[in-house]
Amino acid sequence: MFKKILIANRGEIACRIIQTARAMGIQTVAVYSDADADALHVEMADEAVHIGPAAAAESYLIAEKILQAAKDTGAEAIHPGYGFLSERASFVEAVQAAGLTFIGPDPLAINAMGDKITSKKLAGEAGVTTVPGHMGIIADADEAAKISAEVGYPVMLKASAGGGGKGMRIAWNDAEAREGYVSAQNEARTSFADDRIFIEKFIEEPRHIEIQVLGDKHGNVIFLGERECSIQRRHQKVVEEAPSPFLDEATRAAMGAQSVALSKAVGYHSAGTVEFIVDKNKKFYFLEMNTRLQVEHPVTEQITGIDLVEQMLRVAAGEPLTMTQEDVKITGWSMETRVYAEDPFRGFLPSIGRLTHYQIPEVSDTVRVDTGVYEGSEISMFYDPMIAKLVTTGATRAEAIAAQQKALDEYYIRGIAHNIPFLSALMAHPRFQAGDMTTNFIAEEYPDGFQGGALTDAVKEAMVVAATFINAVETSRASQIQGRITDVEAPQGKTWTVSIDDDETLTNIYPYEDRAEVAIGDRRISVKSTWQPGQQLFRAAIGDVVYAMEVDRLALGWRLTCAGVSKDVFVQSALGARLRAMMPEKVAPDTSNFLLCPMPGLIVSVSVSEGDEVKAGQALAVVEAMKMENILRAEKDGTIKSVSAAAGDSLMVDAVILEFD
Repeated sequence: MFKKILIANRGEIACRIIQTARAMGIQTVAVYSDADADALHVEMADEAVHIGPAAAAESYLIAEKILQAAKDTGAEAIHPGYGFLSERASFVEAVQAAGLTFIGPDPLAINAMGDKITSKKLAGEAGVTTVPGHMGIIADADEAAKISAEVGYPVMLKASAGGGGKGMRIAWNDAEAREGYVSAQNEARTSFADDRIFIEKFIEEPRHIEIQVLGDKHGNVIFLGERECSIQRRHQKVVEEAPSPFLDEATRAAMGAQSVALSKAVGYHSAGTVEFIVDKNKKFYFLEMNTRLQVEHPVTEQITGIDLVEQMLRVAAGEPLTMTQEDVKITGWSMETRVYAEDPFRGFLPSIGRLTHYQIPEVSDTVRVDTGVYEGSEISMFYDPMIAKLVTTGATRAEAIAAQQKALDEYYIRGIAHNIPFLSALMAHPRFQAGDMTTNFIAEEYPDGFQGGALTDAVKEAMVVAATFINAVETSRASQIQGRITDVEAPQGKTWTVSIDDDETLTNIYPYEDRAEVAIGDRRISVKSTWQPGQQLFRAAIGDVVYAMEVDRLALGWRLTCAGVSKDVFVQSALGARLRAMMPEKVAPDTSNFLLCPMPGLIVSVSVSEGDEVKAGQALAVVEAMKMENILRAEKDGTIKSVSAAAGDSLMVDAVILEFD
């Protein structure tokens, strides 16, 4: 076994690999850019080597710098993680030429399966069912439109070297095919240094289901069940689970058999994933093979008990698999959500900045958090916006979902926008809970974007009770230093008005030694909590239900967040409530005549000039942030009065790009 390995990656996956290596007694070397000098993976590793500026193209994507770092530190092998150089055959060849071991498959398999055009041809030759399409090189946008029409709309334009949702567009007509080709090609060039695009038929009502394979250098290949990855936004996975609630045993076995056959056909060894699109009749089509560790690998580990990183290390060291297909057992259910630095209330635009507060849920047998940040970390515009992967496990799917909901409520992040409210809403969605999903789920259920989770009567009452309790503790703290609920005189003798939106509820509180009771009308609701002033999470048993709520202090109350819903809850005397209702409402300034930069990013292009007349829906500018291109369009017809930004400019959020007359 290796004594020392270098990890050619960053963030949560670098931390994940370090954890397993440390458990196996293997020393680790981290590499880092200027932006990652204080990153968690640098702190966790035994050694760390600086490899260049913040931009990945000048650091993490420079093979020579990675190899030099390995040589200087005496590392024997390199683990690429995912992304960056993980599926670049030329990098593997360079690693091997330097006398080092690549912890992953050989260049032959990467070339065969990593290139989506080649892999589809090989899959067809191996008898694997594939999606109809055009696998040849496409010269330009006009040819893309012509081919798309021949294949038949809708079509998917995809980067041949792509992954992670980068370089992918759906087109429903010629105009969208031309525009999608240009955007997909630009993203592919930026992310993968390979701008080849291919086109395939877009399967309607599809599910995205993938098979985890594991092979060694002795010709043994097995599969470790499947993962359901259908909850996606812009082709980027948001929620993954294992097993799939859709597959039956026969379909699972057939998909697994094809995956193993394809892997053996290219002499595959290491961990890999064969991805399929599955229609409503359980007919499946090969999409691609990812010749690396997947972001969503934890759910497979949770239900099989197999550490995939450990297996990759052992296979790379030449050890044969110690398990057969018959040894693979699926136990329980696992659910993963991707916690992103993005604002779901502003069209999921990327968010950058410092994590001023970062508190993860309590880790246990049922809760796992794979993260690469800590409180005080900087979320940079240069890399993927994923903060962490939250993984929960239960005996059943319902238990895994319930554990996920509780853990999301206990996740406290401040300083940047994040998608936890959206993830909570997904977990609570009846259609998701029923397992009724396709890759169009988010587009179908949130056609106008995410406006926030639904405030149920139960959660609303829980917030009223929580606010009353918190107010009582803080009232006590004002006069007695302990600030305990038992220090409040019983009964408190004062009725409080608790306001949420336009609804007001009259409450009182009755504290006892081990609990309190909040009175609402004729009812008394039991509350058990050890909450103290200043704590960011309010954990309590309210009635028979255990809640976790985020608590943010306001001038006259608190902002409480639970189940994906944030509400400003005011607790006042009757007079205070009447006076607050008379306060004038602050009106936001009118910015309708401006095109504002919706996120911190780089202006790729501005397609209009002063005096131009534009139509609603017309593309005005393209902004790149966190490796994704975002097309900004006109919301109405108008004339351009002035243009304030140009290609190459770096803008902050809400900076003016142009003004309309």
